[in-house]
Amino acid sequence: MSHDDADQAARLAGGNTAALLPQERTLDEERLHRKQQLAAAFRLFSKFGFDEGVAGHITARDPELTDHFWVNPFGMHFGHIRVSDLLLVRHDGTIVEGDRPLNQAAFAIHSQVHAARPDVIGAAHSHSVYGKSWSTLGRLLDPITQDACAFYDDHALFDQYSGVVLDLEEGKRIAHTLGGRKAAILRNHGLLTVGQSVEEAAWWFITMERSCQAQLMAEAVGTPVLIDPDMAALTATQVGSHFAGWFSFQPLFDRITREQPDLFD
Repeated sequence: MSHDDADQAARLAGGNTAALLPQERTLDEERLHRKQQLAAAFRLFSKFGFDEGVAGHITARDPELTDHFWVNPFGMHFGHIRVSDLLLVRHDGTIVEGDRPLNQAAFAIHSQVHAARPDVIGAAHSHSVYGKSWSTLGRLLDPITQDACAFYDDHALFDQYSGVVLDLEEGKRIAHTLGGRKAAILRNHGLLTVGQSVEEAAWWFITMERSCQAQLMAEAVGTPVLIDPDMAALTATQVGSHFAGWFSFQPLFDRITREQPDLFD
């Protein structure tokens, strides 16, 4: 965690940060933690209706084999995924752990994002209704709400569509467009978010989907008033930090693991 994130945690907790900060773990403990967060994220995506047939994927970089990532099996419903179901995939697409098939679109996109961004631990993409609806407009989100400010000057538009992403070169172009940002809108396709933790990546997707919904609803009835650029930039530092993304996921994790503890199996 950066000094800025630690300072933000201290401000939020009135100086008592012990319960807020991510914990130190061994490699094995960290691997299990990331897999548990990944399984929980899939259950949440299912609960929020982000599943669309076999489309969609979330990945977690392995903490030891850093050119490997954990991902959902192809064709398995998000609502059924457990820790033991996750696949470990090598940078060349070889399945190292797991006996179910790999979504080739997941490999084409995520392998290139993880390769281009060593800072990225988690990445999320699905064909959620409002995200794919907004993507058809070929526009970035505007700073019309406090929550949308998390993406102010920190998301990109991949302004092309060439079918299902199965080509590594297409994955490289997506990663290039994403650059150092936390999210990208894939035109006529949907949303892609990343983070320095699985929790952060999943939260950015959830709140970005809702920000797309909010802007679609607002524009359906009028012309939204934009937040002033200086204030949007300030708010981005408050709600768009790595810590803010990680911490915002914690209540959702607590909720889904209490409701569906079998995800730990």
